[in-house]
Amino acid sequence: MEQTGDIVTLKAGHYRLRAQLAQSNYGTIWRAERDGFAPVALKLVNRTQMERAEPALRARWSECAAREIAFLTALAPWDGRHIVRLLDHGSHEDLPAFALELLDGDLAAHVAEETAQGRPIGLARALAWIAQVNAALAKVHQHGWRYLDLKPSNLLLDAANDSLKLADFGTNRSLADLAAHSYAGTASWQAPEQFFPAGAGYLTDARADYFALGALFYWLVTSGATLRYAGACGDAFRAHGREGAAQLKEACPPILGEDEAVRFLGCCGGEGDPQAALALLRALLARRPQDRPPHALAISRMIAAARADAPARAA
Repeated sequence: MEQTGDIVTLKAGHYRLRAQLAQSNYGTIWRAERDGFAPVALKLVNRTQMERAEPALRARWSECAAREIAFLTALAPWDGRHIVRLLDHGSHEDLPAFALELLDGDLAAHVAEETAQGRPIGLARALAWIAQVNAALAKVHQHGWRYLDLKPSNLLLDAANDSLKLADFGTNRSLADLAAHSYAGTASWQAPEQFFPAGAGYLTDARADYFALGALFYWLVTSGATLRYAGACGDAFRAHGREGAAQLKEACPPILGEDEAVRFLGCCGGEGDPQAALALLRALLARRPQDRPPHALAISRMIAAARADAPARAA
């Protein structure tokens, strides 16, 4: 297990671990320093969790890291405007390791702080962020992947210009593979087809990411409120694992209750066009994938409509 002060060597040089920033089942992220360069976020495989897993599952830890490195390496420099930048990669103790640009924390922590200080996110700021995430997802889809784990903790804040960057690509699945796949993602941010299995697996495509974008939109405008549907899925998974889908299927709440729609409108304030924003929300959160927007351009047009103010519409 790594400790503060340890040295990790990648292709471009040596990095000294300074402080652990985050940890998940698959990885640990450290603030690390390399002489003469700005600090980085160093991502390592979580060996402690990997060693606890069944032998047949251990390869998944390395596969997730390798998948993330492959995707980020494939990006051209201009692709990464709203995707975290890969700075270096290699291996550490025979497992994949890589260095990313160090940003200013994740969106979950930022929104919690803003809410605690009595500063609601508001419709205008939420739409700006949703547009950025939509652009990042478009790049993921363009490179032939579906993301499948969009949530606030996977979005990093660049405080200097109040923008977001998408991170953590270990759950990426190929868009070309139309077969049912194994469980992936986080239950409280999943589209119905990603939470409720179709036979032995899950049938998803890029539109599963659009559903999560809708859940994120609601969460932002309401300054951190979770949809009842999303909360029920999260509770079922925590209590029963993947079997929770069967427990919930007959008593699943509506994806967007009418009272939740009213709350959303109430949080929009006098910004933009609240009704157009609600239309965008409903489209993203459609239960059936075919009823959601078909691509990023359609979403960007709906975002533009929601941003318009009353004088602009009248003109």
